[in-house]
Amino acid sequence: MAINPSMQQFLDSPDTVGFVVRGSDELDRLIEENQDIIATQTLAGRYVVCYTTVEAYPQLLSTLEAGYVSSIAVVLGPLFGPGLNESGICSVRQQPYMNLHGQGVLMGFVDTGIDYTQSVFRRKDGSSKIHFIYDQSITSTPPNGFFIGTEYTNEQINHALASENPYEIVPSRDTAGHGTFLASVAAGQLQEDFSGVAPETELIVVKLKKARTFGLDLFAVPEEQEDAFSSIAVMIGVEYIVQKAHKLKRPVVICLGIGTNFASHDGFSIFEEYLSGIAALTGVCVCSATGNESQARSHTKGIITSKGDSRNIDIKVVKPESNFFISIWSAFSDKLSVSVTSPIGGHVPRKPPKDGVVLSSTSVMEHSQVRVASFYPLEGSGGQLTTVRVLNATPGVWTVTLYGDIILDGTFNAWLPITGFVTPGVEFLYADPYYTITVPSTAMGIIACGAYNSVTGTLYPNSSWGPTRHEQVTPDLTAPGVNIEGFYPTGRGVMSGTSPATAITAGACALLMQWGVVEGNDPAMSTSPIRAYLIRGCDRTQTLSYPNPQWGYGTLNLLKSFQLMQET
Repeated sequence: MAINPSMQQFLDSPDTVGFVVRGSDELDRLIEENQDIIATQTLAGRYVVCYTTVEAYPQLLSTLEAGYVSSIAVVLGPLFGPGLNESGICSVRQQPYMNLHGQGVLMGFVDTGIDYTQSVFRRKDGSSKIHFIYDQSITSTPPNGFFIGTEYTNEQINHALASENPYEIVPSRDTAGHGTFLASVAAGQLQEDFSGVAPETELIVVKLKKARTFGLDLFAVPEEQEDAFSSIAVMIGVEYIVQKAHKLKRPVVICLGIGTNFASHDGFSIFEEYLSGIAALTGVCVCSATGNESQARSHTKGIITSKGDSRNIDIKVVKPESNFFISIWSAFSDKLSVSVTSPIGGHVPRKPPKDGVVLSSTSVMEHSQVRVASFYPLEGSGGQLTTVRVLNATPGVWTVTLYGDIILDGTFNAWLPITGFVTPGVEFLYADPYYTITVPSTAMGIIACGAYNSVTGTLYPNSSWGPTRHEQVTPDLTAPGVNIEGFYPTGRGVMSGTSPATAITAGACALLMQWGVVEGNDPAMSTSPIRAYLIRGCDRTQTLSYPNPQWGYGTLNLLKSFQLMQET
């Protein structure tokens, strides 16, 4: 569709609301009848990206009914928190009959951007190994078929690198450094005593645009959190990488070192479903970090035994003027209602949800503002989502009481936001480290990566524990994730967490892609067979049973994966 300047200004505004829904005749009619909705592109041939105004969105959501809550863009952030030898990667690269360094394979990063001036992203002749940078945060001419951001080509990047002031030509910067670091770990060129896992791969980089104001307010994201990104932006970024790889006729490995607690954790959200579909494409592999939330006290779980029973969720608030957002997910067979009590006795009364209706109530208690919303039944899973948002929370213990209106299963899970997306000192009084895997690593069919300390052989303390809410085994495996060396925009440094572990795993996947697709040993290779090869080759100890919620199927060992392939 043609886009005029006023429409482009609307799409680029932080005050609009983005949402994604599955394409249908019903959606076509809704767009035709509603002038406040602008539909832009369709992702994977099925998921329609739309935008509307903040004022129109509540009524629109009501029109779509409660099942469409997964259309709401959730907010994600980076999963911060000497591994190549321990993972069998150096041994594979040193095999003369293999010569696997990632030649012919692309790697895609959807993150905080990249410092393209770093020498680890330049070949020996000084040219860049980055094919494209798609910077969603810069308002200019979007790539063909896209509606936000600006694209910079390899030719433009090389022109910038040859100039005295490269940022005058390609102004894209990575101010956080997270994306730069992951790209260097996975794909950095050989530099004296440093090398990325797959140094001969070439890159497609997406710098994510900060989430829009509506989403930041909805999920009570702290004002100082700059690295907050919309799931829609992530989906658009992944779509861009896949389209570019298809045009270049090259296999691609996509590394996602970002995550959130704001989604369903069961694989049924549109965000998770979309990534599962991408992971199934031939010549595409998707790796995602599981998060660093096991010790963050951001998850709790319980059971309401029968109709009429109730259970309390207690939230400790330490600092005055704290904000928090809780999402509570329950089974499709159950219906729950909720009340909220403040530390000094203020009360939001119980309000049962209604089928197909979004219920929301707002109350001011003391100086705190409390909003409770229920969505039932949800599209996909058929379950119920209840959200509680408290602004300017009074310090003390807040109690959310769940009541069983209809109970057949009775299980519920509740999440606070990931670390950095909630006021420090806000935590569940009775926390559960299980089910702390962040979205989108809960998507079915992708490779979900935890982290361990390759020096001590122990699990990285904060690495999130599985399973998913759908009881899917997660993580798939763990990779080195403690004091991993790489490059920031400021130079060489270290990072710990599941995101650098995922970068190492993604690099290993790129070597498998070279062996399978580029060299013709498995031309139809996609995420699923790569996941199987890596899982079979994992190292496992005799003292643990596998798979388990901390280590998955074991620790990454690429050499053993190749050895087992030769045996078969």
